[in-house]
Formats: sequence, C-alpha cells, structure tokens
Amino acid sequence: MNTFSGTRANPIRVAIIGSGPSAFYTAEFLLSNPDAVVEVDMFERLPTPFGLVRGGVAPDHPKIKTVTRAFERTAQHERFRFFGNVTFGHDLIYPDIAARYHAVVYAVGAQTDRQLGIPGEDLLNSHAATEFVAWYNGHPDFRDLAFDLSQERVAVIGNGNVAVDVARILARTPDELRQTDITDHALEALAGSRVREILVLGRRGPAQAKFTSAELKELGSLADADVVINPAELELDPLSAEYLRSGESKTAARNYAILQGLSRAGQNGKRRRIVLRFLVSPVELLGSDRVEAVRVVKNEICERGHFMSPCPTEDYETIPVGLVFRSIGYHGVPLPGVPFDDQQGIIPNKRGRVINEHGERMRGEYAVGWIKRGPVGIIGSNKPDAQETVEMLLRDMAFHQHFCPANPAREAIDRLLRQRGIHYTTYEDWRVLDQLEIERGLAVGRPRRKFTRVEDMLSALEAVHHAPVL
Repeated sequence: MNTFSGTRANPIRVAIIGSGPSAFYTAEFLLSNPDAVVEVDMFERLPTPFGLVRGGVAPDHPKIKTVTRAFERTAQHERFRFFGNVTFGHDLIYPDIAARYHAVVYAVGAQTDRQLGIPGEDLLNSHAATEFVAWYNGHPDFRDLAFDLSQERVAVIGNGNVAVDVARILARTPDELRQTDITDHALEALAGSRVREILVLGRRGPAQAKFTSAELKELGSLADADVVINPAELELDPLSAEYLRSGESKTAARNYAILQGLSRAGQNGKRRRIVLRFLVSPVELLGSDRVEAVRVVKNEICERGHFMSPCPTEDYETIPVGLVFRSIGYHGVPLPGVPFDDQQGIIPNKRGRVINEHGERMRGEYAVGWIKRGPVGIIGSNKPDAQETVEMLLRDMAFHQHFCPANPAREAIDRLLRQRGIHYTTYEDWRVLDQLEIERGLAVGRPRRKFTRVEDMLSALEAVHHAPVL
C-alpha cells in the first residue's frame, strides 16, 4: 500500500478532469491548503483551458472573461500542471488515474442541452442554444455547424441568460460584433443575416424570469434593435404581485422595473426587434421537413407546494417562425467508468464525494461544479462549491480514504502520455496561443481572432517551437 503524508517529499497527488472555473477554483483551494502539500495535474480534452469562460461567455461580455486572471495566478503555481488535448475515457482511463494519483476531481461541467420533449423538436432549423453559443465562440466541436440565418423570424425558447445572449448576438450589428472576439466564421455569417424579429418565449411570468438584471438592461442599448413587450404581459397575477411586494427577491423586483421601462420605451424604428413574451410554453414545433411555426400554450401562475409555477391553460397560439433555438438549460454527459444520474444529468455525490447507484462512496473520486450540482448559478457560484469538495477530499485524505497509487511519481503521467503518443499541450503552450490570437486580432483591429480548430492550434504551436532563434 502506498502511503503519503502530504509533504514536499511525499505530496498528495490530485488529478482534475476539466479546466473551467470549478476546476481552477478547486486547484486554488488545494494548492493554498496550509496543512498539506498538494500537487495538481489538470486534464482538458481541448488544447486550451477555461471551459465555458472561453466557449460559453458571450463575446460582447469581455469583463466577465477577466476572471481568467485569477486562474492565471493558480496556473503559475509550482505544484500545478496543465495537460491539454488529453481526453479522459480515451487517452486516459480511470485505472490510469487511480494508479498515479491519490484522488480525482471531475470538473467537466454540463456539456449538452436539455430536451423540450415535444413533437417536431428534431425538425431542421431546430437547434440547441448551447450549440449556437459554442459555434459563435469558436469551440472546435461546433465550428463547422451551419444555422439558417436567412429566416426573418426566430424563436428563442427560454428566459434565462443564455436565451438573452442568443437574442442579443442575433440582434447585434456587424459593427458591434467586430469590436468583440467573436469568431471569423460567425461574424461573416451574422453579417449576412436576414433575421429581423427575435421572439424570446418564456414559460414563466415577468416576476419569475431567470435573467440577471444587467443582461436584461443591456437589451435596451443595442445599436439597431428595439425591445418590444406587450404591456398586457406585464400585468401581474395576485401571487406574483405579492411576491414582488414581499421583497423576497431584489433581482425579481429590479427585473420587473427594467421590463416596465423597456415596455414604455416602445419602438424607435430600428432594423431588428427583440420581442419578449411571458407565460407561454412550446407544445409542438410545426413544419413538413423544417420548422415553420411553434405552437405554444399560454400559462398562468399557480401555487404548487408553496412555489409559484407556470400552469397551462386551454389557450393556444401558433406563431410562424423559421428558426428555433432551445435554451432551457444545460445537461451533464456521463464519463466512461464514472457513476452518473441520467435524470439529473450529474455525477451522484454527497457534498462532492462521488457515490454509486447503491449510495456507496467511491473512494478517491469527487465532483465539483455543474456536474456536481446541476447547471445553476453564475461563475462565482463555483467557488464555495469547490471549497466544499476540497474540504471533503482533504478530510478523507486524513483518514486514508483515497486511491493507493502504485506509481505516484510526478513524472509518471508524462511518461505514460508520451508512451501512448499523445501530443499534449502545457499551460505555457496556452500562453503562446493566447498571444498569437491577440496578435492576429490586432492585425485587423479586433481584440482577438481565435483558433477554432485543434489542428490549427497544434500547427501554430509547432511553428513557434521550431522557429529559428535569431
């Protein structure tokens, strides 16, 4: 049995699978622990780090991306290493990790979308909003998708921040988009877009919508898009009115005030319109081979077990649209050899400790972030979540509830990857790519031009590493 004491001579070795915010917060807490020496190796299947900060945050929200500065500090720690272009379940499998580390933390997020579960959902021109977001952000898996932007009327189903992001990007002018790091292929496609009206269809009422106030307010400042809200849809039912009066949610009160202001502002003859609808749920997408309309049922707010819920009425409406983006939430994807709860879309766990279908703890395995708790919260929500998982992990270490690796030497994983011919990238490689992207952007007056194919990233690195020294 391999023992350790968490000292420099015999450190705790932890593998983190994934490189988004929850992964970096986990690494930060592990590396800053004053009571034991921990070494962290982070594995990411793309050559680049940061997960949804790079591939999910809207390109016109650069301030949100500055969170990576804190991740940079973590990455510079002497006991941290990044292994990009390494896929767990393919390049590395569970036994490889258990043989070389004392623990593994799964920080893979929620990588796909939830389904509506209605007829017509699979028609052409019906897309997951997550795919559209990944496409315009340059995620290599989605770079070659195509969206029919010749349609004049689009429906975005959902009333959370991703739905607003999609609507806003569709409504931006080419000049607005050129000031961002949106990818070249998306900029070109959106510059030729014929979209004129974007309907945002939410099943909840205006008092229950899940937008953040800043995202909602931003819709009113678009260069060439009006926001349209029917004042009748802002009339509150008694339950919603009481909810706002109670002061229980300051965000809900702020959002409602913003919605009222947007409604009063009316239309100013701008080229595009964003129409916010409330209390409507899609029940069917209609069309012979592609989307031609969405049929919705009108809802009313009712009380279900002390919660306000949208309840369907007998009133239906058919809305002609040519393109649909489904934005009703993310969903986790199972990892090979790791327990998974299909219904919730998470790795089953208790406070971050992974459990199997019998409720038994899986020694040495932990979860963090959206794959732990589901796709809720903002980037900062991952910090206390990571702290909890790290506390459980270190507590288990103290009681020897960990993997017993046969080969815990730091160089063991490098040797294995080289033996398998896996071309992994380091954090220094990422810094090279980062600088190249910025330089490519400056050359055309933009903040950044992203590499959107893995082979292009690896080729660029190869060229830099083999360039002659002058």
